Amino acid sequence: MDESLILPGALALMVVLIGLMFVGSEDKSKKRVAAIGTTRTGPNKGLFSFLKADEGGNRRKQIEESLGKLEEAQKDKKKKQKSLSARLIQANWSMKAQTFIIISICLALVAGGLPFLMGQDWKLCLGLAVALGFGLPRWFLGWRIAARQKKFTNHFADAMEIIVRGVRTGLPLGDCLKIIAHESPEPIRSEFQLVVEGESVGVPIEVCLERMHERIPLSEVKFFATVLNIQRSTGGNLGESLANLANVLRGRKVLRQKVKALAAEAKMSAGIIAALPPILMGLITVASPDYMTELYTTPRGHKNLMIGACMMITGTIVMKKMINFKV
Repeated sequence: MDESLILPGALALMVVLIGLMFVGSEDKSKKRVAAIGTTRTGPNKGLFSFLKADEGGNRRKQIEESLGKLEEAQKDKKKKQKSLSARLIQANWSMKAQTFIIISICLALVAGGLPFLMGQDWKLCLGLAVALGFGLPRWFLGWRIAARQKKFTNHFADAMEIIVRGVRTGLPLGDCLKIIAHESPEPIRSEFQLVVEGESVGVPIEVCLERMHERIPLSEVKFFATVLNIQRSTGGNLGESLANLANVLRGRKVLRQKVKALAAEAKMSAGIIAALPPILMGLITVASPDYMTELYTTPRGHKNLMIGACMMITGTIVMKKMINFKV
């Protein structure tokens, strides 16, 4: 081989080897950087993302459990408000549930036992016992609760105005509540007296208002308790908040009166329709007693009377539900 070609060939080979070394080192450095980046980002990120996902799932489960507990507490509270003991408290009656049940049983025995001893049919006696012994006391209890709540809502906005004027003139909230407890009509007076007495012995105002809501389960009382709780926890203008609440309560009262006026015609029609059959039966009995004798004296007539009475009661209840608008 020519010696003149050896030196250039060796130099060219050295250049190629040096280039390959630089290229290999660059590839290795890139792979190392990629591996480090993968190690720092990929697995760690996946691990942290798993932990974060797990933490988010636990947080979601905790929120769902807390919401479930709140729903169960609300359901339990509604069940307690519908219980007989709670309804007696809402009617402001001091008797216990056992006493009310005993009175109902006694009325049922008297209403069904006397006609049975006089020789009446047992079906008629059973119907009288159920209607007068169990239906009438509970109807009277519901009427008493509705009347008391109606009186409360009629004067509750005025009580809010007393608090607003007192707070704006510089009186503390406790003194305003005392003024309501002394000068407002019933049942506002007695309810706020219980609140003032409870607060005077150290019971928090939130607990006193919660007990008031148990005695008067109205949304107006809940609004009032919510406004006071928010004001005590976050601060703010109590007079303005209660003034807005008083305006809302007056607006609800006006809307309730409008609905009552619009439903008056339907209620009158329903009352006439429900009263026509008994009135006609009484008039026919007076005008032609022989025509109605079989209805009063035969078993078939008694059965027809019971069926007619059940149908009349069902129809009256349906009409009442249709025209009873709650606002």
